[in-house]
Amino acid sequence: MKIYSWKELIWALVFVYLPILIIGSLLNCLTQLLLASFFIHIIWHYYYLKKLNDWLWNSKSTVLPEGQSEWEHAFMGIHNMQQRHRKRRNDLASVIRRFRAGSEALPDAVVVFHKQGDIIWCNRLAQVQLGFKWPDDSGENITNLIRNPLFVRYLQSNNYDQPLDLISPNNPEKTLEFRVMPYAKHQRILIVRDVTTYRQLDEMRRSFVANVSHELRTPLTVLQGYIEILETQVPPDSKQAKAITVLEQQTGRMCSLVEQLMTLSKIESGPNIDLDGSVNVPALLAQIESEALTLGRKKALHIQFNVTKDLHLRGDQMQLRSAMANLIYNAINYTPEKGAIKVIWRRCEEGAYFCVMDNGDGIAPEHILHLTERFYRVDGSRSRNTGGSGLGLSIVKRALMHYDSQLNIESNLGEGSQFSFVISKNYFVD
Repeated sequence: MKIYSWKELIWALVFVYLPILIIGSLLNCLTQLLLASFFIHIIWHYYYLKKLNDWLWNSKSTVLPEGQSEWEHAFMGIHNMQQRHRKRRNDLASVIRRFRAGSEALPDAVVVFHKQGDIIWCNRLAQVQLGFKWPDDSGENITNLIRNPLFVRYLQSNNYDQPLDLISPNNPEKTLEFRVMPYAKHQRILIVRDVTTYRQLDEMRRSFVANVSHELRTPLTVLQGYIEILETQVPPDSKQAKAITVLEQQTGRMCSLVEQLMTLSKIESGPNIDLDGSVNVPALLAQIESEALTLGRKKALHIQFNVTKDLHLRGDQMQLRSAMANLIYNAINYTPEKGAIKVIWRRCEEGAYFCVMDNGDGIAPEHILHLTERFYRVDGSRSRNTGGSGLGLSIVKRALMHYDSQLNIESNLGEGSQFSFVISKNYFVD
């Protein structure tokens, strides 16, 4: 319908009052006619105002009341507004239904709550896994229902980058993973997943690797001993000597692999590091530098260490040595002859910066994301020649996780690679 404008309103007033002005002037009773007209006009408006009020507050009908002139436009405008609001409500209800249907189909418990903790909604699995009662628990604070102090501190920390594992409040044999994410405005969404099977399999894998690695050390040590004895009993240039050399290389490679597996297992088995110990990182790097220079001498590598002498850390020396040594030894193994390697340990704005740079062959972009996976190797044949096991960077990644850090890899084919990480100032020795 056409919008009722000021121009139409003025013409309506002219249409009503112009005849009254003319008749009042002719009959010499203009004042009396105007007062009577105003009174009738006001009564007319109040009549339609009463109809509007009854329609809005008392009537349950959606049928539009009849009106005249500007009141017809007003009724139509309100009716159209109601139609729009009704459509928006239906759309919103449809979105909510789809959200709830999708949430019920998820294999995880889902809880939506206010930032202050008041529960807004939860799905069926939340009732099963967490013991919630819906809708009885609507508006209840979530910390009153999940009373574990670890969860309360996790919720109050406002740092939800990492999930939280807790024993199920309903079944002590189950392990649940809690993950909180910001949702809408001033709201949070809690996703709880049953990870009992995954954690058990992970623990079984770690135990298996640790046990197998431990059991392999003894026979490998015996083999190395016999190989050394055989080496002294055969002529240097004979076929037997060449075979013994191959046996010695492969046995050494197996020993290195076992040591790396045991190191990785030890790092993974400890969820936290001992922060009471102080690590003299410059002295540690001096030891690694001596070893690196010896290894790099065969390939005539130029190795340079740039170390800040008074930069010490709190933590576990074994893990720090594993992280730093693996990066440096990898650079030595994969840098061609007469190449250059630079190692940096210095302060930066975020904390302590460690970096290993080389001018080797570089790594293709499609491999970079997979380098920290166990046993992943860019070139299997080349790794066999260099003795690579594919575990070095996985050890680095796991060790850095205990320092809330991560490995950054930058590489270009034909230009070399750069491996670096930053350890927060929180781990500095006071």
